[in-house]
Amino acid sequence: MEEEAVDVGSVHIANDVVEIIAGMAAADVAGVAGMSGGLVGGITELLGKRSLSKGVKVDVADGVATLDLHLAVAFGCRIPEVANEVQYRVKQAVETMTGLVVRQVHIHVQGVAFPPEGEPEGGRTKPG
Repeated sequence: MEEEAVDVGSVHIANDVVEIIAGMAAADVAGVAGMSGGLVGGITELLGKRSLSKGVKVDVADGVATLDLHLAVAFGCRIPEVANEVQYRVKQAVETMTGLVVRQVHIHVQGVAFPPEGEPEGGRTKPG
């Protein structure tokens, strides 16, 4: 028995949604201190729920995505390791949640964030 394909409509995922997914994935990486609005905006604010797409630009064409993330790293972190982990996690999250193919994830490190007085380097507090 042959099944007939039924067209029930289409699904379009807004670039804003992809940007938020990428921002959330980047926020989970140790050493990411904040996101930047790009060359003009500078380092804007630490990651928070209302700014998860800040510093993320997405270009989608024919189901293939290219992403640019502008970020600041925590002082004391190894920048190449942080950037590689961000690339990996962003690619995995976007592909898993949207079904898009991620061609490239470009990381633009635009600053180093120093910890507030009394906090350890590396962007994470030590367990008590």
